[in-house]
Amino acid sequence: MGNNVRNASGKLGILMPGLGAVATTVIAGVASINKGLAQPIGSVSQLSRIRLGKRTEDRNPLIKDFVPLAKLEDIVFGGWDVYADNVYEAASVAKVLEQSQLDSVRDVLEGIKPMKAVFDRDFVKNLDGTHIKSESTRRELVEAVRQDIRDFKKNNDLDRIVIVWCGSTEKYMESGDAFSSLAKLEEAFDRNDQQIPPSMVYCYAALKEGVPYVNGAPNLTCDVPAIVELAHEEGVAIAGKDFKTGQTLMKTIVAPGLHARALGVEGWFSTNILGNRDGLVLDNPDNFKTKEVSKLSVLEEILNGEKNPELYGDLYHKIRINYYPPHGDNKESWDNIDIFGWLGYKMQIKINFLCRDSILAAPIVLDLALFIDLAQRADMHGVQEWLSFYLKAPQTARGLPAEHDIFKQLMKLQNTLRHIMGEDMITHLGLDYYQELIETIQ
Repeated sequence: MGNNVRNASGKLGILMPGLGAVATTVIAGVASINKGLAQPIGSVSQLSRIRLGKRTEDRNPLIKDFVPLAKLEDIVFGGWDVYADNVYEAASVAKVLEQSQLDSVRDVLEGIKPMKAVFDRDFVKNLDGTHIKSESTRRELVEAVRQDIRDFKKNNDLDRIVIVWCGSTEKYMESGDAFSSLAKLEEAFDRNDQQIPPSMVYCYAALKEGVPYVNGAPNLTCDVPAIVELAHEEGVAIAGKDFKTGQTLMKTIVAPGLHARALGVEGWFSTNILGNRDGLVLDNPDNFKTKEVSKLSVLEEILNGEKNPELYGDLYHKIRINYYPPHGDNKESWDNIDIFGWLGYKMQIKINFLCRDSILAAPIVLDLALFIDLAQRADMHGVQEWLSFYLKAPQTARGLPAEHDIFKQLMKLQNTLRHIMGEDMITHLGLDYYQELIETIQ
């Protein structure tokens, strides 16, 4: 086995802050799959294959058979939430899955009850949590979360734990002095600095417990120097941020294609309507700005106006998110793309994507949990940029621009898996095949 990666023996705990629509869909899905009632559609770790060696060797195993991932039947789920509903009750309220699907795994779902959450209404103004921790300081909250993690591991006889944030988008924040170094962050905790968002409390607690952490929202959580420093000091893997699901998934598929063919883009107008808890939270301008910055960065990186001013120098990009309760978790996104081609002739592309946000997010959560657990067992500490395939605003090494092209991200992910297992990287150059052909003809 390459890179001395440790086997996925024992049970893996997946803890999720926020047992709402996304998290309950993940849990119900894995329970259904384990009962043989469904397939893990959308999960790259479970259903995608990876090419090894030359094309002529015809070695294309399933990823789950190639790298030592935790088995789905060895996963134990848990988490925290601002409401006390068990997972069956929360999933029934979310209305992502059919009630009959939930009923078929009701025994599993009812057994998972949330721990009290870290909650500060200043960061999520449109929610009013009722199942929240009573500790009064940020430092006390960290210790409470650390104790939750230790108790969950002991009570469920777990070998390892990972944490994936599935909670709401917090209000927009930029990294300040308190987050510029680990020493300053420690001081901020000690003085109960109210700038520290709840998500960072979970992240800090996780890293102190040696638990890998994935940031599934655009919150300021992992991507500050203090947390990166802590991750390296504790030898823990981190990744972020913001699950790449509906509209942004489409952008990272379509925009690289336009760029690859040197087609110009004059404007890209995007609007969304959704009615779940996420939509309610994003109805607040401070929380929307956090999401907007995450979504805007994708197009600006792929269609770089500075590098290609003739094609993208005048690109106008506008994003809107509208809360519309009747749609529930059925998110609808509309994109109007004004492009131009040969001799400047104008054309348009219209995309109307009627998606289920949590259906697209659930396999992402599963894959991120399994892959960051793999990274931890392979002693790959700090920022895991190879997981950017799943994320809207991928965290990178400081000063390194993110790669948003989904096809390049997939190549990075697959080559990282090959590297972990000691297999050759694949560049897709392919010239060696033709050189060998010439030699046989001669």
